[in-house]
Amino acid sequence: MVIGKHQSHRMITDEWITPPEIIEELGPFDLDPCSPINRPWDTAKKHYTIEDDGLSKDWEGRVWLNPPYGRQVGFWLEKMVQHNHGIALIFARTETQFFHKYIWYKAKGIFFFEGRLFFHKVDGTRAKSNSGAPSCLVAYGEDDFRCLENCNLKGRFVAL
Repeated sequence: MVIGKHQSHRMITDEWITPPEIIEELGPFDLDPCSPINRPWDTAKKHYTIEDDGLSKDWEGRVWLNPPYGRQVGFWLEKMVQHNHGIALIFARTETQFFHKYIWYKAKGIFFFEGRLFFHKVDGTRAKSNSGAPSCLVAYGEDDFRCLENCNLKGRFVAL
């Protein structure tokens, strides 16, 4: 299983880091279960990497979930639904089965970004190209619903 990685057919690497301004605006978080081994900044107080297999671990507290993009995203979102306390950053693939199963009918709200995000490399530098698809933040639980509803990021919040 690959943790903390995002794939793009245009990029040489498949490991991408959450832009720091998102964490600064929405944090602090207690756990990031999909953290890269080498990261330029912390996304939470505690990090699970590919070596820990964050999907198999117990999650505690407020979770920041930037899961591996691809077919396994549904497994991570299912665990987030069960945990029900945190925010997920995913591509806004609103038509997909996982979006219907774990977001439309389980989450409290969605924040759709204006424009496309620029992720960062593990050395902290910003990618030259945008993510290649629209992204969104998904709130699980009341506290995270209010966090996204009141955040100062550019985009639009939709209550579910």
